[in-house]
Amino acid sequence: MKPQTQRLMSIDALRGFDMLFIMGFSGLVMSVCALFPEGTDCWLYTTMRHAEWNGFTHHDTIFPLFLFLAGMSFPFSYAKQVSTGTPRSRIYLKIFKRALTLVCLGIVYNGFFKFDFENLRICSVLGRIGLAWMFAALMYINFKTGTRALICAAILIGYWLLICFVPAPDVPGGDPLTMQGNLIGYVDRMITPGRLIYDGGRFDPEGLLSTLPAIVSAMLGVFTGEFVRIPEEKISGARKSAYMLGAAAVLLGLGLLWSIIFPINKMLWSSSFVLTVGAYCVAMFSIFYYVIDVRKKQRFALFFRVIGLNSITIYMAQRIFSFSSINKFFLGGLAGMMPEQWADVLLDTGYVAICWLFLYFLYKKQTFLKI
Repeated sequence: MKPQTQRLMSIDALRGFDMLFIMGFSGLVMSVCALFPEGTDCWLYTTMRHAEWNGFTHHDTIFPLFLFLAGMSFPFSYAKQVSTGTPRSRIYLKIFKRALTLVCLGIVYNGFFKFDFENLRICSVLGRIGLAWMFAALMYINFKTGTRALICAAILIGYWLLICFVPAPDVPGGDPLTMQGNLIGYVDRMITPGRLIYDGGRFDPEGLLSTLPAIVSAMLGVFTGEFVRIPEEKISGARKSAYMLGAAAVLLGLGLLWSIIFPINKMLWSSSFVLTVGAYCVAMFSIFYYVIDVRKKQRFALFFRVIGLNSITIYMAQRIFSFSSINKFFLGGLAGMMPEQWADVLLDTGYVAICWLFLYFLYKKQTFLKI
């Protein structure tokens, strides 16, 4: 009985579902909501935006779900490399190379080629993914499951104590759970070069210190990938899905309880945020896995996999190329003849369609950006 080493279709499909919102779908949902009487006040509209501070919306799940899936892919990738006889030293080199590449792409995304290094933001979404994934991958290779679980618990508890009880030294009397008084901003102000993007350049949501709990977000993915690789002869796919839903319920309960004393906060990447959004990640994967890989309902998955297989490509491409200009070239005239709210729906639909067709062209050409 060999553990599963083949890539799961559900991982790419869920990654595509996740990136769809970054690819303009959240804007489309907001435009559709604006057609109705409640408009911008309805729950669905507000959940397409980030929470201002404490609490979380659907938009706050996008980043941690991507990080979770990055971690989840590693046990499969590692097993494949081991099965082909790849030396341990080469595996380490690939891990470090991938992390460095993501950090560099994040800096490029932030405007490296403007050469305004004084105002260049060094922290980034891609950089956090690279660093958190790297440490999670190294932990997977070097420690057993139980040891990794203890390390993750120590990180979350230690981070909670550090953030809640050690305020920023340069903000006397400050509340450590505010944007102004937290230790994360202080660390970045002391050692991170370039520009921080919030509170007048004093805080960054992808700061160095808050990358620590993000490692646990990646490790939750690693644990899930490790579990799914258990041979079907030992645990069926349907039972795996049920167990994952149970684990999601436990994570949600723990996260909500912890939030009483350490609020759910994406910008701080609080320990309660890790557990609560981790519950969402595990539950969503459980559903996708059961439908796509267990029940083999795979026709609809192509739409999402086209995005998921080139997720970094579309993330960077939207920064480099003007898909909006292409969209307006084809649909701007028609949109101009429509009421403003309906024109927004048309243009937002067109934007998503153009991005997807771009990725579908790459998919048909079997062209994928692999890092």
